[in-house]
Amino acid sequence: QVQLVESGGGLVQAGGSLRLSCVASGRTFSIYAMGWFRQAPGKEREFVATISWSGGNTDYADSVKGRFTISRDNGKKTLYLQMNSLKPEDTALYFCAARPGAGSRWSGEYVYWGQGTQVTVSS
Repeated sequence: QVQLVESGGGLVQAGGSLRLSCVASGRTFSIYAMGWFRQAPGKEREFVATISWSGGNTDYADSVKGRFTISRDNGKKTLYLQMNSLKPEDTALYFCAARPGAGSRWSGEYVYWGQGTQVTVSS
């Protein structure tokens, strides 16, 4: 079992920055690929970014590429999402997730999920 707890969300003006964190507990964090997903009201959950267990491979949704950076610290069992140049359309509940094997864009392939942290970007 892996437990995931997100933090770092909040209210920010357009153009601002936030850094989300996801702390893992339980089984060995370093063997899992991790991902960030988000869900806006009335919309389906969508992929944001993923990172391999080593941190050597990353992938981003086109909508965030060049603005968001995913990273991890296996020693601290923590996943990060640095979000810059935020836009109102980035407003959503952000979730971290873990899966064995390689990173993936598909939410159905993730086994463990956090409860989410709210990000609100005002115009």
